[in-house]
Amino acid sequence: MAFLGSAVRRVVSAVRPPLSPLCRTTTRSYSSEPTKEKSVPYEKTLKQADGVSSGPTKPLPRSADVVVIGGGSLGCQTIYHLAKMGLTNVVLLERDRLTAGTTWHTAGLLWQLRPSDVEVELLAHTRNVISKDLEEETGLHTGWIQNGGLFIASNKQRLDEYKRLMSLGKVYGIESHVLSPAETKDLYPLMNVDDLYGTLYVPKDGTMDPAGTCTTLTRAASARGATVIENCPVTGIQVRTDDFGMKKVKAVETPHGTIETPCVVNCAGVWAAKLGEMAGVKVPLIAMHHAYVVTERIEGIQNMPNVRDHDASVYLRLQGDALSVGGYEQNPIFWEEVSDKFAFSLFDLDWDVFTQHIEGAINRVPALEQTGIKSTVCGPESFTADHKPLMGEAPEVRGFFLGCGFNSAGMMLGGGCGRELAHWIIHGRPEKDMYGYDIRRFHHSLTDNQRWIRERSHESYAKNYSVVFPFDEPLASRNMRKDPFHQVLTEQGCVFQERHGWERPGWFNKSKPAPVKDYDYYGAYDIKKNVNYKYNELLGKEYTFDFPPHHDVIKSECLSCRNGVAVFDMSYFGKFYLTGPDAKKAADWLFTADVNKKPGSTVYTCMLNKRGGAEADLTVSRLEPGSANLPLAPESNGEAYYLAIGGGVAEHNWNHIRTVLQDQGFRCQLTDYSEDMGMISIQGPKSREVLQEVLEADLSNEAFPFSSHKVVKAAGHQVRAMRLSFVGELGWELHIPRDSCLPVYQAVMAAGAKHSIINSGYRAIDSLSIEKGYRHWHADLRPDDTPLEAGLAFTCKLKSSIPFQGRDRLEKQKEEGLRRRIVCFTIDEKVPMFGLEAIFRNGVPIGHLRRSDYGFFIDKTIAYGYIRNPDGGVVSADFIKSGEFTLERMGVTYKAKAHLKSPFDPENKRVKGIYA
Repeated sequence: MAFLGSAVRRVVSAVRPPLSPLCRTTTRSYSSEPTKEKSVPYEKTLKQADGVSSGPTKPLPRSADVVVIGGGSLGCQTIYHLAKMGLTNVVLLERDRLTAGTTWHTAGLLWQLRPSDVEVELLAHTRNVISKDLEEETGLHTGWIQNGGLFIASNKQRLDEYKRLMSLGKVYGIESHVLSPAETKDLYPLMNVDDLYGTLYVPKDGTMDPAGTCTTLTRAASARGATVIENCPVTGIQVRTDDFGMKKVKAVETPHGTIETPCVVNCAGVWAAKLGEMAGVKVPLIAMHHAYVVTERIEGIQNMPNVRDHDASVYLRLQGDALSVGGYEQNPIFWEEVSDKFAFSLFDLDWDVFTQHIEGAINRVPALEQTGIKSTVCGPESFTADHKPLMGEAPEVRGFFLGCGFNSAGMMLGGGCGRELAHWIIHGRPEKDMYGYDIRRFHHSLTDNQRWIRERSHESYAKNYSVVFPFDEPLASRNMRKDPFHQVLTEQGCVFQERHGWERPGWFNKSKPAPVKDYDYYGAYDIKKNVNYKYNELLGKEYTFDFPPHHDVIKSECLSCRNGVAVFDMSYFGKFYLTGPDAKKAADWLFTADVNKKPGSTVYTCMLNKRGGAEADLTVSRLEPGSANLPLAPESNGEAYYLAIGGGVAEHNWNHIRTVLQDQGFRCQLTDYSEDMGMISIQGPKSREVLQEVLEADLSNEAFPFSSHKVVKAAGHQVRAMRLSFVGELGWELHIPRDSCLPVYQAVMAAGAKHSIINSGYRAIDSLSIEKGYRHWHADLRPDDTPLEAGLAFTCKLKSSIPFQGRDRLEKQKEEGLRRRIVCFTIDEKVPMFGLEAIFRNGVPIGHLRRSDYGFFIDKTIAYGYIRNPDGGVVSADFIKSGEFTLERMGVTYKAKAHLKSPFDPENKRVKGIYA
């Protein structure tokens, strides 16, 4: 019998030749024999004992409203929720048997607390479906076991992270307890607690059974009229192009017939990329080996909670009277050639790779050292660039939806994501804010870039158990998109952030340059680790839940802007032109604000979904008709608009606009000039004095008022100047043709030298903008927030008769009153907050913070969060004024002051150039 302790000693003592980088493989790709039943931690799988039959288990229908491809967790959850929402002419196709591929061998852990409010809600729905709903509907037990969950902290930062989760959990009614080492020992007597700082115990976490869950889901779906067909591989996806050039799903081809359908859902897991290729859809995921071992019986382990020891990168899953031991390593094995014949097979376990998990497990539960290994389970899993799933409608083909790339979390996220995906298909958008999972979060230039997919997926896998710090940045696949200012800003000490592939300025390090280097895979695969890496060193200093060491540097950047003048490189912004015969109709329908003011005007506006939720906020500038002057102006005989959009969400915006244009049949052209122009923003009380020396234009309030734009000359180069501010100061944005960027920047810096002009980054913008009360899309403004709830009613043309998408929902909400709304909070104590902290009114939890930062001008922590009335009533101004508010940060409460308006410049004088 093999023992865990001896396995470690055996591997450590062996002498092994180095393996080639990035493609470490075992002696065979996968076992030639089907896996024995005892090799996985479940009483049954859905595999037939006598092998796969030759044909489909049911006749194929001629047509279906939706065809779900893949019978794993996501496929089964999606068809269940589609049927439950009333769409019953739906078909699930599985090439082998249900759970084949990856789902059948998953560990099936469910942890309720995550550092994301949306994920907490998704997990809660999964838990409800498998522990209650399915059993009530079918009378069948899914195999759910509520044995609790225990997160291990070996240091203060880790325990701080757990305390953040505990505070968020209070908002959602999730019971959790921070335990001392002694209390942990009482709960889990076999655990070594000598090196513990503390633990987080969540009593109602538990374990799912993939076979039981998928069986019950498909039975419930079938009872509602859905059709589930096994042994039916998909061989092709037919796509048609309509009269407007739009590609749409037409049919699904199999060896046993073709199903006509307008909608396909790709739930094919590791095989999702191959399925995408059939329709011309890019699916940016990669397959890796992921393993655990199952121990022999351990005396005293029964009824213990599942354990996640993040610092050892290991989990311990209760398996009756044994444990399953697994984790995430820094040198995972890539599955280079994904085989279609792989169904219920497994890889041989590579002990070189897996040993680190055994060591961590033995340290945590010493009894494991003398415990035998019953079986090893090493199967394929799909992983993505940010360790988040790929969901939503593919940009390339209408009607082709993704539900894949779940990074080993397909079981626990399956219920919540299955419901959202069903809602997406039926209603066009999900109910929750699913942007973090939406395929449109990635720029189209990245989704078929194999270096980016491989490097980022590796880093995300390797860091899966790392503490989630607020200001972390990836090291993998950097410098993919660089603007014209990149080199000169690097030389001036810029510490860059990565957004949408772009390098954008974060803050400016005063000591020396900190360039981003090529990815070193953290020294794995015999790749030489980067040394003397200043950028990584500065990033490491960010790994804190306190103020970072460079807090004062960001303060200096902010106060220079408030009191003098600062330059912000915002070139990563999306820059689109909307033109064509129906451009005015499209603008009226797309934008909440009336953007059809006189040419030369610029308007801040939102774009909504059909439910009234904010899909975007942006500025729209109405242009003069005329001949082309690209990239500064498109050719237009009629209406033309210039759209400037936050660069991190540009792909999402592009696809939202394009989808609306297609759905409404507007005859328009949307063109992207994001790469052809740079953009710098010069902000502060002295910005006019600086720019008056550079721009050949009158910058007075009368000649160049706020929210206006002109094409002017700057240092002899044509630019589009816009008088706007995202920081609450007098200022202008300069949108500059790429080749003119550096000469214009140099002229601005030269003119500003006598005014002590400085470069500033997005860390300063974050602070300055929240201080002013400006929203950040996907932070305090999301697709599940309406403009009325977000305090942006002024962006909506409700007093006009002009229809726009989502208007009916806003009118209804305005009539009924707001049941939730955003509120500004400040606290007097000098403590940082980052979002997710719980909000209490008179001691009752009523919401959580979405966004928080330090306001250096008001010298306070300032935060925004959405609150509800506990009795379900309207959240009125009196409700806010009459309450006593506290904010809970890591289990500690702080008195907070609620504001209906930002305490900084509430009369909005500074953007108008009024400095008393």
